[in-house]
Amino acid sequence: MSNYDFYAIFVGCGHGCDLAARVLAKAGKRVAAIERDLWMGTCTNYGCNAKILLDGPFELTTAMENYLSLGIFDKVPQVNWEKLMQYKIPYIEAYKPVTKALMEESGCACIHGHGKLKDAHTVVVDGKEYTAEYIVLGPGQRDNKLDIPGKEYIHGSRDMLSIEQMPKRIVFIGAGIISMEFASMAVDMGREVTIIDHGDHALKAYPREYVDEVVALMEKKGARFKYCEDVCAIEKTATGLMVKAKSGLEVEADYVLEATGRPVNYENLGLEALGIEAGPRGIKVDDHLRTAVKNIFATGDAIDKRIPKLTPTALFESQYIADLLLGKTDKPICYPAVPNLVFTFPRIAQVGVGLDEARKNNKYRVADVPYGQFFLFNTHNEATAKLAFIFDKESNLLVGAAAVGSDAGAWIDVLSLVIFNKMTREQFAHYIYAFPTTTCGPLMLLSQMW
Repeated sequence: MSNYDFYAIFVGCGHGCDLAARVLAKAGKRVAAIERDLWMGTCTNYGCNAKILLDGPFELTTAMENYLSLGIFDKVPQVNWEKLMQYKIPYIEAYKPVTKALMEESGCACIHGHGKLKDAHTVVVDGKEYTAEYIVLGPGQRDNKLDIPGKEYIHGSRDMLSIEQMPKRIVFIGAGIISMEFASMAVDMGREVTIIDHGDHALKAYPREYVDEVVALMEKKGARFKYCEDVCAIEKTATGLMVKAKSGLEVEADYVLEATGRPVNYENLGLEALGIEAGPRGIKVDDHLRTAVKNIFATGDAIDKRIPKLTPTALFESQYIADLLLGKTDKPICYPAVPNLVFTFPRIAQVGVGLDEARKNNKYRVADVPYGQFFLFNTHNEATAKLAFIFDKESNLLVGAAAVGSDAGAWIDVLSLVIFNKMTREQFAHYIYAFPTTTCGPLMLLSQMW
């Protein structure tokens, strides 16, 4: 019997840690979770939940726009952002007491403060030491902020999730997921939107052809994209803000959102003294999520990894760590195909082998499906919806899929199951689907394209 205070201490309590902490506690292990911010992290309090709540009305108005040309609607109503925020704030705020209560009800000790490693088995919080046989690091990420003149005028995603009024003129620095999702809402409200990016196109992690379609639709609504530009300063003016780039580009704005990446909160954790390697991309771990100190693990967005840093990925890692520490497995972590989705209008989704890669590599066969044209009755008149199935020529298995359309998320979730289970064409052919649901069309087409 060890003399440690706890079996496991979790430093950070986002989704990379909270599930494992609760599972271990319910299994009878003495567990502590240390959190300096809100329990269950960014996704629950400052990210996914709030974003999708705000996204909902825009999803409805986008669907209505598809019917305008038919005269079914006289006009599409505009979202009342102030009313939407009045709905969002109390809903998200209600999570705060609940999340901590869930931890405590599982038997987990909740310690509020900043945790720092003293040695391989000791974490210090506000001068008090806590010891454990195992330590799991899940410090998460934060909004980046450019170190430029006028950086005090830059806002992050947390800020924009709580603004009471949608600004008239918005500049988005970066053309990744966060910027594109917020910009999609702002341009739908008729705001002046400018997206400035260092690269030569938006959403680099997604299929270029689908991204170009979304960008074209946003431009049609008035959004301006400025590529190969580096913002170097922001100045206060009599009428707002002036965003300046090195090229000489100047854009007036009332609000500036930066989304140029999310650095990992690895600083001031005491990693260097223990020889644990970390950098802006994350904490280095092996195939068991162990750091250089074998009883110290890292999880969630804090890991330096190529797997998409998403909430479901963090939960998968959290469950894996719980199983590992309970002796249910000793195998390396094995990630399934991870579906990922950007909530623009329309959505873009992908899973498995990327579409851009598949088109360049002769080992794959790509079946393109103009889904909206085939199933117009089932896509809310969204004629531009598309799917792509990616097959491995040698095995004849589905190894990837991509989609652009309002229902792309639902399609990609179902196709992920086909990929994960390595279903053969023969196995797949024996299923019957509810009709005419959102997902039945892609599955019926997959049978034919296979």
